[in-house]
This record gives sequence, C-alpha cells and structure tokens, in this order.
Amino acid sequence: MFGLFKKKSEKEKLTDLYKKIKEKAYVLSKTNRKESDKLEKEANDILEKIDFINENNTSLEQ
Repeated sequence: MFGLFKKKSEKEKLTDLYKKIKEKAYVLSKTNRKESDKLEKEANDILEKIDFINENNTSLEQ
C-alpha cells in the first residue's frame, strides 16, 4: 500500500516502454514488416539506454 505513490525510476520507465514497443513490433511483424523493423530499432535504442544506466549504477557502487 505504501508503494502506491512511489515514483518509478528512469530505468523502470524505460523497461516498461521497451516491453510495450516489443509487443507492438511482434504484432506488426505479421502484417507490416517495415513498421515492425522501425519499432525493433526503437526498442534496441531504449535497451542501450537501459544498459548505459546499469553500467553507471554499477560503477557508482564500486
């Protein structure tokens, strides 16, 4: 109950966005390959941002 008003971190927001885009890309892959590829590229860019955040957090902990 106390986590109800907790704000999401940047990493959590990007992860949710990544999942939504991947799902859309999967659905579109059956009908519109070009749009699906665009969404896959966008999802890949978001994944790189997530990795960058993970690397920065790891270096700060050491």
